[in-house]
Amino acid sequence: MSDRSLSDTELLSARLVPLRRPGQWVSAAAVVVLLAMVVHTLLTNPRFQWPVVWSYFTTGPILRGLVLTLWLTAAVMVCGYVLGVVLAVMRLSRNPVLRAVSFGYVWLVRSVPPLVQLLFWYELASLYPELSLGIPFGPAFITVKTAHLFTGLLAAFVGLTLDVAAFSSEIIRGGILSVAPGQTEAAQAIGLGPWRIFRRIVLPQAMPAIVPASGNMLIGMLKATSIVSVIAVQDLLYSVQLIYNQNFLIIPLLLVATIWYILLTTVLSIGQYYVERHYARGTRRRDPRGLWTIARANLPLFGGIS
Repeated sequence: MSDRSLSDTELLSARLVPLRRPGQWVSAAAVVVLLAMVVHTLLTNPRFQWPVVWSYFTTGPILRGLVLTLWLTAAVMVCGYVLGVVLAVMRLSRNPVLRAVSFGYVWLVRSVPPLVQLLFWYELASLYPELSLGIPFGPAFITVKTAHLFTGLLAAFVGLTLDVAAFSSEIIRGGILSVAPGQTEAAQAIGLGPWRIFRRIVLPQAMPAIVPASGNMLIGMLKATSIVSVIAVQDLLYSVQLIYNQNFLIIPLLLVATIWYILLTTVLSIGQYYVERHYARGTRRRDPRGLWTIARANLPLFGGIS
């Protein structure tokens, strides 16, 4: 065997030595020290009043506010996405009037902060004391007094739903546009109808692009419901405020709301991961690793650094 062949054989059988990354170890050590300091202050600072936090964590007013927060989030997301689908279809329509109306709606709603929208709907009675349904410039068949109709809860539902509809329509439209036009043309060539093409061809391919943004919007909406406390809707945050306005235990009760929001967003994030994994089947975007494996990979303390 020649010297050159021996050299090649030794190179092929040599053990691979991983590249040393001292910077990663230094940064990991700094993060661990900072986390230890945070945990230390959380456990040793008596001003957090953890016994008070746990004593209020599952009380009746807190749980009722939590239920209202969950209900409002679910109702707003469902109704907002139904309206968002209609707006997305209008925006993709060949009818210029429908496209203009959809574009104008999205432009207007996205330009106004959600809190301003809530306040507008809550004060609608000062602008329109009565709402009527009838013939334009003619008799009215149904008349409703807005002072009795638009309560704080209804104003919160309408305002947040309209806001979600504007953003979700763009998410859905972007997902539909991500599907190659050739897919629709091929389905039309074999005689499939428009609804079946959308349901069986376009939508499954659009979902990997729609789900991540929709999951983020759901989590954002769960937290955004806290702004309804401004119009006295007794959600989780407002329930906490009512209690600490009586006993002045502001920090412990704010921690109660914070922990509940953290728990709920964690559950939603885990659900989003599995939904994304379901719709990413058969694509290159799918991560074959499990949720715990990915979590470990992002925690250097548990072996994420090789």
